[in-house]
Order: sequence, then structure tokens, then C-alpha cells
Amino acid sequence: MTDWKCKLSSRKFWALLAALLTSLLTAFGANNDTVIQVTGVIGAFGALIAYILAEAYVDGKSTDSPTNEE
Repeated sequence: MTDWKCKLSSRKFWALLAALLTSLLTAFGANNDTVIQVTGVIGAFGALIAYILAEAYVDGKSTDSPTNEE
């Protein structure tokens, strides 16, 4: 079973996706501006998803720790 939460927060996954789509766009004759725009969008979404999942992880860990209520 694939752990999609871990996969989507991986920088390696987003780099692979950007490289794959860049290669495909180049192979099918897309111009350089299109390739650069697609790569930028993939990088932006990768960073956003990694940030959201990292913050959710930190928030989850902070609720697990005991608090000192007096």
C-alpha cells in the first residue's frame, strides 16, 4: 500500500514529476515558455503540499505532548 501523504510531501517526488513533464513537453515540441511555466507550477504545488503536510504533522505532535495545567 502506497503512503500518499509521505509521497506527496517528498521533494524527490515533485522533482521527478517536474522532470517527467518537462521531458514530455520537450519531446512533443512545446516551446520553452510553456515548459518553464509548467515546471514552475509543479514546484509551487509541491512546496505548498509539503508545507501543509509538515504543519499538520507539527500540529498533531503538539497536541500529543502533555501540558502542565495548574
